[in-house]
Amino acid sequence: MTKAPSILDRVNAPADTKDFNIGELRELADAVRAEMIDAVSVTGGHLGAGLGVVELTVALHHVFDAPKDKLIWDVGHQCYPHKILTGRRDRIRTLRQGGGLSGFTKRAESQYDPFGAAHAATSISAGLGMAVARDLKDDDNHVICVIGDGSMSAGMAYEAMNNAGAMDKRLIVILNDNDMSIAPPVGALSAHLARLVSGGAYTSMRKLAKDVVSHLPRPIKEAARKTEEYARGMAAGGTLFEELGFYYVGPIDGHNLDHLVSILQNVRDMKDGPVLIHAVTQKGKGYAPAENAADKYHGVSRFNVITGEQQKGKAGPPSYTKVFAQSLIAEAKKDDRIVGVTAAMPGGTGLDLFGTAFPDRMFDVGIAEQHAVTFAAGLAADGLKPFAAIYSTFLQRGYDQVVHDVAIQGLPVRFALDRAGLVGADGPTHAGAFDIGFMGALPGMVVMAAADEIELARMVATSADIDDRPSAFRYPRGNGIGLTIPKNPEILPLGKGRIIREGTSIALLSLGGRLSEAQKAADILEAQGLSTTIADARFVKPLDEEMILRLARDHEVLITVEEGARGGFGAFVLEMLAAKGALDRGLKIRTLTLPDTFIDQDTPERMYEAAGLSAAHIANSALNALGRDSLSVLDAGKLA
Repeated sequence: MTKAPSILDRVNAPADTKDFNIGELRELADAVRAEMIDAVSVTGGHLGAGLGVVELTVALHHVFDAPKDKLIWDVGHQCYPHKILTGRRDRIRTLRQGGGLSGFTKRAESQYDPFGAAHAATSISAGLGMAVARDLKDDDNHVICVIGDGSMSAGMAYEAMNNAGAMDKRLIVILNDNDMSIAPPVGALSAHLARLVSGGAYTSMRKLAKDVVSHLPRPIKEAARKTEEYARGMAAGGTLFEELGFYYVGPIDGHNLDHLVSILQNVRDMKDGPVLIHAVTQKGKGYAPAENAADKYHGVSRFNVITGEQQKGKAGPPSYTKVFAQSLIAEAKKDDRIVGVTAAMPGGTGLDLFGTAFPDRMFDVGIAEQHAVTFAAGLAADGLKPFAAIYSTFLQRGYDQVVHDVAIQGLPVRFALDRAGLVGADGPTHAGAFDIGFMGALPGMVVMAAADEIELARMVATSADIDDRPSAFRYPRGNGIGLTIPKNPEILPLGKGRIIREGTSIALLSLGGRLSEAQKAADILEAQGLSTTIADARFVKPLDEEMILRLARDHEVLITVEEGARGGFGAFVLEMLAAKGALDRGLKIRTLTLPDTFIDQDTPERMYEAAGLSAAHIANSALNALGRDSLSVLDAGKLA
């Protein structure tokens, strides 16, 4: 059966929507929503946020002239409708797949993505930079930033708004309020007021009044300004944003295209200063299973479009995240000083389970990693045992606080670094690539990496036991390998690794989640007649110098393996061996790390293959160090 033509077939670029009337825009919004639901049902990804901004996306591209006008999506997880309208519809079913579209905005992907994202609260800062650049170049384009109310919990958004208000640059910020957390219910009166205060007549009258009072004494001028701002604030809200220097418009119904188009046109035609439009939307709008879900289908696996039922993965061992949560709960039952801290990721870090067990001892501080770290430092300073569970990639945002507020003061904050290493479909913006180096660089910091779920449970217990300094332990995304966790995990001796297998020729020194690949590599090497030792370092800091020096002394080749960037564990090992003179005896050493590049999204297995950290790559590094030829991946697979 031939598929009926869709209005979406007429849109190859945003300019194609310029002549659409409101009825056609509504039809287009319905078509975009259907296309997005169908695509994400195949690929998985972020669904609810994108569904909530369909009408807003259609209106923005109808009113403004992208790519000349810069449209910046904060975080970027709500940009799927934007991608459909900007020439990427034919590839939308490659979202988050290897070689396909990114799940976020990405400059290298399209001219319609002026700024790449994936971390929250960057849009207003970037937009202000573009507005300043526009004025310095004497251009005349618009800059529009769309930021969700969740991102407004991040201090960076307010820093940017404060700066933008002080500079009085022409900038449009749209606050996408999808939790009703700020706005009262939106009705006809608020929409009427929004159109009124954004219209040319009102703004012209306001400008005239400003010109008049500008010649009056300063106290009278300030009183007049505040009277006008607060009068509008009483009617429509937004006094906070006015105090930051923004002209506030709203709240408006973010799904009503009549309101959206007219107000966006009014704001587009304003000539002075920054403007904030407060749009109230519904996450998951237009798809009943998403509207009815507790998380509004924020992130989904593949699903059945008709029923909304998500495809379940194969049954397997618990995830590392769940192992961490259960281990922390077990420790907290023994010690009422243990508390959990997360930065808007209770579900992602497992602290939702901890919060269920100990509701008074779990703290979600919002998208505010800097605050989370210093808040945890305050807890530690007064005798509690905080575990700050933060994705490795997000802790980068709080690194100054880790240095200044935790490490320098030697406060025993425990950092649980989830998503260490490569993470698959979320791509390079979410990879935990750098924490080994930046945490290992800090004096006094204990840094551990779990090779399996038992080791993770041991590291939770070890961190709980460390009272005189900060500590961190990292663990990967995904499931464990199926080991049974003991009821009372042992506390690890600080700075002590373990030997898994004894050999005589080659030593494979693994840190963290690549241990299973190192074991496969050892099997490959054994099949080549090369006796191989396998060691699990456990600790980045302090290093097990005794064990590593023995490996260097007793083997011809030493290979270090880690799921982190250059400048991490391998570098620390090399520095120690050089300082001890262990490199003077002709040791052949290779350090295997993530490559000096950002690896695009794919399955984790393919990403690690591309990174050169598979069993075959580990084995070939040892063979090459001995001057032998590499094995093919096929041959290595047969030997493993």
